[in-house]
Amino acid sequence: MTGHTLVLSAGYEPIKVVSWQRAITLLTLGKVEVLEEYDRHVRSPTIVFKMPAVVRLLQAFRRHKKPVKFSRINIYARDKYRCQYCSRKLPIADLTYDHVVPRARGGKTVWENIVTACVPCNVRKSDRTPGQAGMRLIEKPTRPTWVPAMTLRISTRTAPDAWRDYLYWTGELHE
Repeated sequence: MTGHTLVLSAGYEPIKVVSWQRAITLLTLGKVEVLEEYDRHVRSPTIVFKMPAVVRLLQAFRRHKKPVKFSRINIYARDKYRCQYCSRKLPIADLTYDHVVPRARGGKTVWENIVTACVPCNVRKSDRTPGQAGMRLIEKPTRPTWVPAMTLRISTRTAPDAWRDYLYWTGELHE
């Protein structure tokens, strides 16, 4: 993890992990201050930086109210990582998405026609509607109005020592 930098909000809350290159860009733009550094140096033809380990945003930021981006991961988040046919909660690697009205029958790739499905249910449904396949949707798909939540998970085993004083914000630390 020494090639990464922990980014804190203006209130010192961990919000993101970025590459050290992105951290240096934010520093040169005047958007962050460096709180902790690694022992390694980064050299350009004219400047030498210590590699930033922890940076803090200088200004608070607000998420703008924009429509939620249509993406596979946001579909999974909307459906709480559950198959909308059998309701099993699965890891992302075991999920797929399904057109409720198949594209072959005129269905569009839009929020209101896409649901999270496990592979067995998706195969069983095939290119039919849920009714034709004898299946029922757990919830009707809709366009979300929320901003997807981001959870930052950092293991104390892999976190650099320079980060440890800033991780208490995320809850209890276990060895």
